[in-house]
Amino acid sequence: MEFLDFFNYSFFNRALLMAIFGGISCGIAGVWILLLNISFIGVAMAHAALAGAVIGIFLGVNPIILSFIFCVLTAVLIEPLSKKAKLHGNVSINIMFSFMLAVALLFAGLMKNYQVEILGFLWGSILTVTNREIILNFIMIIVLLGFIKFFHKALTAVFFDREIANLLGVPEKLIIYIIMILISVTISFNLSSIGGLLIYSLIALPSAAAYQLTYKIKNMYIVSSVFAVTGSVLGLLISSFVELPVAATIIIVLCVIFCITTAFSIKK
Repeated sequence: MEFLDFFNYSFFNRALLMAIFGGISCGIAGVWILLLNISFIGVAMAHAALAGAVIGIFLGVNPIILSFIFCVLTAVLIEPLSKKAKLHGNVSINIMFSFMLAVALLFAGLMKNYQVEILGFLWGSILTVTNREIILNFIMIIVLLGFIKFFHKALTAVFFDREIANLLGVPEKLIIYIIMILISVTISFNLSSIGGLLIYSLIALPSAAAYQLTYKIKNMYIVSSVFAVTGSVLGLLISSFVELPVAATIIIVLCVIFCITTAFSIKK
């Protein structure tokens, strides 16, 4: 099959659109996780989404809805768990991460007739995305950009220092909760395409690479999204031509991008 022949297939064009839209939304979400220094929470949320999706399949409920609910619950419960058990935040995150991963594997082991669908959520299946998933991701981009536009000053204050932001009258807790919800939706919408085991890498790597090249938050949004889209599209094209797993190829391409940006980092 010639390389350009792939573009004659509707499933490939849908995958290409998903790579672009998903890349933009994950690129933006990654900047928030990076600037708030909540990378461990992001990992726990990604695995919570996976657990929710698997339980959704088990119960016959929409897996995307349950993955979102599990994401939000994980983000919300970490701080109360830390205070109640008098543990460091990272310990509570590790507990939630371990629990959610165990739940996902447990319910996956209980189901014998849905292995293909479960594997899709584990490793991702961007070539089987639907028009509905593409539309949802496009809508998500609009929501994310709208939130950034209308709350730009509040977001900048929270990223700089949450305590100072609170003293200035910025509702920092509300902003943080909204960010967590938007990250949860982003993870849930991209779970089936990139997979629960790799989705966090798609969020974290582009923002980490962008952080090497700029100090400005606005530029970081743009560069992170460009890197995420570039990695997703290149990974899709390479994997399709060489017959490699798509999600894994996307992450490897993003790792290469990160290594290149680190070599030319302005933050030395």
